[in-house]
Amino acid sequence: MRLLIATPLYPPDIGGPATYAKLLNEGLPAKGIDVELIKFSEVRHLPKLIRHYVYYRRVLAVARNVDIILALDPVSVGLPAMKAARKAGKPFVVKIVGDYAWEQGVQRFGVTHTLDEFVKTTQTSPFVVKLQEIQKSVAEAANGIIVPSQYLKGVVTQWGIDPKKIQVIYNAVLTDTIGQIPDTVRKLPRPLIVTVGRLVSWKGIEGLIRVFDGLWSAHREGSSATLVIVGSGPEEKALKNYAEKLGIEDHCVFIGELSHPDTLAVMKVADVFVLNSSYEGLSHTLIEALQLGACIVATNAGGNPEIIARGEGILINVGDERFLASSLKMLIEHQEKRIQFSSAAKGSAKRFSLETMLARTADFLTEQQ
Repeated sequence: MRLLIATPLYPPDIGGPATYAKLLNEGLPAKGIDVELIKFSEVRHLPKLIRHYVYYRRVLAVARNVDIILALDPVSVGLPAMKAARKAGKPFVVKIVGDYAWEQGVQRFGVTHTLDEFVKTTQTSPFVVKLQEIQKSVAEAANGIIVPSQYLKGVVTQWGIDPKKIQVIYNAVLTDTIGQIPDTVRKLPRPLIVTVGRLVSWKGIEGLIRVFDGLWSAHREGSSATLVIVGSGPEEKALKNYAEKLGIEDHCVFIGELSHPDTLAVMKVADVFVLNSSYEGLSHTLIEALQLGACIVATNAGGNPEIIARGEGILINVGDERFLASSLKMLIEHQEKRIQFSSAAKGSAKRFSLETMLARTADFLTEQQ
């Protein structure tokens, strides 16, 4: 099989789509699939709309010589790749890892609904409605759809898409390259409570800072715990200001964006890893924490319960800051519980293996020809 992959990101770009594209590019040839990559990052410097047209022309030029086209998102690469596939008369598959209209709506257009509310609510912003129309039309046009969790299958089904053409294939996540712990982290007082993610509203960083402030304030005498926040994003300045307002800026440390190996190194030395998000499709970061044997506290949002089974960590309801605080307090004070969760996590991470993902992806692509 000759496969064209339309990808929004590719290393040295960072993030889940970049990692996933690289794994497919390097792993599918062993399954009898030759891969041709077209990277949207190579046209992103162009003005809007023009970049999408140029990308469409690039995909179309290659599409005539392949058997099937796989787009790794439903909008930035999905729309031009879908049109190119239609023009070239080729089967088209799209991978959907979230609701792009909702994400953009929250960040840019004043949407305040959770994703579960959003997919059931008629939107009023014309920009959000247009994005909803685009992602739905791309999904409808696809011969097959890959999603990384049962939760996201439910989301895409809510768009009005036939669930029979949606295949759940868990992402493989590799943690075999561990980098260096930055000196700023190495010198911090322990225990270390670590969170990793883009600094956007649905990652729940503000709530985590508030909970940490309550824990630290209650034990100021002799307390040495540190909250370590790895990542960057549009809310970074506001979050730093919030920590300063609470007077805990010396104990709430923003590390910024690190390389993937160095991020793994920081996660590995965490006493407790926290993911306090209100939305996740299937979190690569949470799978990495599982594979690293971290002691995990996470919300039950989205696909998180598909990753963290009973006994492998603590799942809390979204927004339940009281339970988050009591869980962190218990884990900080009881090393034996941290060891117990860590051991269970390491033993269960095998279900996210690379071989499983590649084999299931190859089989699904073959079925769509």
